[in-house]
Amino acid sequence: MDEAQEKRVASRRETDHPKLPVSSSEAPVFPAPQEELFRDVLQLMNLKKMPYAVSGAFALHEHTGIWRQTKDLDLFLAASEVPAALRLLEAAGFRCEVLDRVWLSKAWRGDYFVDLITGMSNAVLQVDTSWIERATPARVVGVWTRVLGPEELISSKIFVTRRERFDGADVAHLIYATRDYLDWHRVFDLVGDHWEMLLWSLIFYRYVYPRHANEVPRWVWHRLLERFERDLTDPKLAAPFRGSLLDENMFAIDVKEWGLENEIERYRAEHRQRHPHLEETA
Repeated sequence: MDEAQEKRVASRRETDHPKLPVSSSEAPVFPAPQEELFRDVLQLMNLKKMPYAVSGAFALHEHTGIWRQTKDLDLFLAASEVPAALRLLEAAGFRCEVLDRVWLSKAWRGDYFVDLITGMSNAVLQVDTSWIERATPARVVGVWTRVLGPEELISSKIFVTRRERFDGADVAHLIYATRDYLDWHRVFDLVGDHWEMLLWSLIFYRYVYPRHANEVPRWVWHRLLERFERDLTDPKLAAPFRGSLLDENMFAIDVKEWGLENEIERYRAEHRQRHPHLEETA
């Protein structure tokens, strides 16, 4: 992106979006070799026109103004793009590995790495080209790139509910910071059949920001609460147990000892069937 384009993007962001909330948080400071790795990967992906978007702490900052200390760089891309991305990075001298065929690969140089992520580890949400096409232009470690849009970032975080890591505060901050222009139809499309997780996130948001809950469109509340009431009145008695989609460890007893369904294995198996090329990559 040249200087003229940069100015146009900055101008559009000023007029289209409200100013970010004030935050005293400080940008993370990376060791020089780590920042150089991040910059080299971004520039290489840009040069070869690989479709990706930055997520994690950089995307959170772009949409909320909040900096969070981080040790890595998360790149989201569609699963179909992973083999080409790994070949590109390996040819450039990076050591690549597939940690989980369903969602995670890494590219290393020395002690530092970037994550290549294709969705949630439970395989419920998977990145497709629309995530990349909707991404927001931004600078990351001095490189013009794109970060996940707020709708995709929210959706990617609502399943992070473990005892060890809970992204509920991130979701609440994202809703608060982007509530004037958030595309709720897009959020509904992304969460799909897992709309209860969105309702849970909004109830959490209502508790945290009671004065601002009415700024979430009323039709969003009505749609979720009416569906909730309908399912309570006419319960789906054949619906499977879904605890493992939230935390395999905390709900292991339900699956292993109480004989309830293991939905995470079903979702992950279906993902592997849809993307057999990832088996070859690994």
